[in-house]
Amino acid sequence: MHYLIGDLQGCCDAFDQLLAEIGFSPSRDSLHVLGDLVNRGPHSLRVLQRLRDLGGAATCLLGNHDLHLLAVAAGVRPMHRSDTLGDILDSPERERWLDWVRHRRLADSAHGWLMMHAGVVPQWDAAQTLELAGELETLLKGPDLPGFLRQMYGNEPALWHDGLQGADRWRLIINVLTRIRFCRADGLLDFQTKEGAGSAPSGYMPWFDVPGRLTQGTPIAFAHWSMLGLRNQPDLLALDTGCVWGGALTAVRVDGGRREVTQVRCAQAQKPGKTL
Repeated sequence: MHYLIGDLQGCCDAFDQLLAEIGFSPSRDSLHVLGDLVNRGPHSLRVLQRLRDLGGAATCLLGNHDLHLLAVAAGVRPMHRSDTLGDILDSPERERWLDWVRHRRLADSAHGWLMMHAGVVPQWDAAQTLELAGELETLLKGPDLPGFLRQMYGNEPALWHDGLQGADRWRLIINVLTRIRFCRADGLLDFQTKEGAGSAPSGYMPWFDVPGRLTQGTPIAFAHWSMLGLRNQPDLLALDTGCVWGGALTAVRVDGGRREVTQVRCAQAQKPGKTL
């Protein structure tokens, strides 16, 4: 049995409850976690321990909060007031955990689904999405991780073209895979609006509603957008259901053409209204 699951964000109690609810067995089943493994919830280190202990039964993608952990650990970014990363950063096995995180993927394809944390721009098809994610995965695993992380932050450029090179190229790929919500028909990104799908700025739309996007018809599963809630469409699964905000943690079984949704309610770890 194969399951996709949305943002954990350090909510280990809810994760344990969800695994029990679906009767997850590492010897039989597989789990794909769509990024934001850590931060904002109370037990970031416990979540990493659970996931690592699942071994090959769990495939974990990276989200913006996981990259933030790496940047804080490298001294590239300051801790935010709402961060809950101290248990990892203060762990005697800190370097081991950071190394485990930076060896996770940014996009994957399995069981008929293309998966990433946030989404894609309309110019990318499934093959290019995986190829571009691979470029960044190589850098994250490389010897100059702090140097890469220093160039990773910023909102420019906001429009993809195949000629982008160097830091501009890397920054845009990261921003698309881990931050995208709204874009224009030409792919120009908006990073300011974080509310639901109906709050699109003039001329923008949710990335998955762009007419003619090259991933149209490719089943895509993503998380990241808690204000969107669960979207369960024939070729689209949105799985961030706001666990850390007191919502639900969601798993969807997808093998054999199934679409079985299981949710558990979550204790509120952060108040809505904080930066999502």
